Amino acid sequence: MAVDLLLRNGTVLDGTGTGAARQADVAVHGNRVVQVGDCRGVEATESLDATGLYVAPGFIDIHSHSDYTLLVDPRAVSAIAQGVTLEVIGNCGFGCAPIVHPELASGNIYGFNNQVALTWKSVGQYLDRLQAAQPAVNVIKLVPNGQLRRSTVGVADRPATAGELDTMKSLLAEGMDQGGFGYSTGLEYPAERGAPDAELVALCKVAARAGGLYASHTRRRDDGAVSAIDEAIRVGEQAGAKIQISHLLPRKTNAGEGQQALELIDRARQRGLDIAFDMHTRLYGTTFLDTIVPPWASEEGPSALARHLASAESRRRMRGYQSIITGGGWDRIVLLDHPKFPQYSRRSFGELARESGGDAFDIACAILVADIGAPARAMVIIHAYTPDQQAEIFGHGLCMPGSDATTLAPDGPLAASAFHGAYSWASWYFHFMVHERKLLSAAQAVHRLTGFPAQTLGLSDRGQVREGFFADLAVFEPAGFRATATTFEPNQLAQGMRHVVVNGIVTLKDGQLTGARAGEVIRRRHT
Repeated sequence: MAVDLLLRNGTVLDGTGTGAARQADVAVHGNRVVQVGDCRGVEATESLDATGLYVAPGFIDIHSHSDYTLLVDPRAVSAIAQGVTLEVIGNCGFGCAPIVHPELASGNIYGFNNQVALTWKSVGQYLDRLQAAQPAVNVIKLVPNGQLRRSTVGVADRPATAGELDTMKSLLAEGMDQGGFGYSTGLEYPAERGAPDAELVALCKVAARAGGLYASHTRRRDDGAVSAIDEAIRVGEQAGAKIQISHLLPRKTNAGEGQQALELIDRARQRGLDIAFDMHTRLYGTTFLDTIVPPWASEEGPSALARHLASAESRRRMRGYQSIITGGGWDRIVLLDHPKFPQYSRRSFGELARESGGDAFDIACAILVADIGAPARAMVIIHAYTPDQQAEIFGHGLCMPGSDATTLAPDGPLAASAFHGAYSWASWYFHFMVHERKLLSAAQAVHRLTGFPAQTLGLSDRGQVREGFFADLAVFEPAGFRATATTFEPNQLAQGMRHVVVNGIVTLKDGQLTGARAGEVIRRRHT
């Protein structure tokens, strides 16, 4: 027997989370695993020594925002360097399709910088464009509610009319027919806050009928976070959909809220709902500063927004808007590196206000004025969690980790971009759960990164090291696999990932990129 690739003498963690680690060879022919076991005597075009290393399925990022950055730089270096072979994009209501009004759509795309023009309209056209870019990772797309509403309602803070809802349902059905795996919401964001339960249920039913899941970034993550999680469950249950709660942990430190959220999930599971959740690996949330702007101030376009930001009366009205940012006070809101405001970067707005004798909201508005018309908008981090809270959430059996980030690279067209978690999420998670907290075995942690998200997505031939499955593989050091990124130096490659195979092609070899980009856009099969 001759094969294309042979990984020799590794310790296989098969992705099921149930079997013990075992020493075995893994043979790959074409894009599939063809043998797991003793492969002595098997001839291979290429052999890689995996002695002393774990051989696992490639990691699946259940919660990614790489919709646009994969077009700008399809190498996905930040992901490949930590063993990620599949990303689920279109989360939190953000994404690159469908698009009806490009000028409105661009504000709902993480990483948008005008390097790639928005020339497509439908989900299918976008997926064709993404496949043509030859991404290094496999990609699955959710259809984002934010783009459905921007295509019909715009950014108005109100429910959709009957006609608008019909249009959104049609766009969603088309997106599902063209390969979408589900429907996502970002109900905390201005363009979606006006969507009531009935509207969400109607759309969710469209996705459910097509066999898709409902991924919900809930309506509130500060005050009222637990009731917002309950709403997401209620919507999914009424629609008959599989439910994925995005980054579950409430964004506040009140004792007991994390446990209340888990109890809601457990009760839903006990009622027979198909439900799970994900959590990012940061101690803070990351979002755009302009989420402090209410929809009425931005719905008429950039010129009108500039007038509102300069108007004392408009600012007075805006201060009363309960945004994703301002719910917990300005001391926990930190501006990330901003080229026009280096003196403010990496500092909290509360600190800046005290130092200047000014007002935090006015400082934020000044930054937004400078950003009008700029492709890269100001971003902030929101300090929210403790390691103990993370451990509690990650330890739950229905939790899987996700990046909540975009793919990046330390060189090339995205070298100046940063997104927390991009370079560190999988490596941090494995080290934290297995070595630091010792809450999971290595096999269990790998399952949360592979087999579990594959099952959630309905992938029957990925997520395991198994004969007949796609050859997406991560080969790494048991103790040396870890993150090096920090809060203010996030663009640091993970350590300890030796080899990565995507669809049978060696993409990372001895810790170095090979230049291969073998990812596929995976379109949902019709049910």
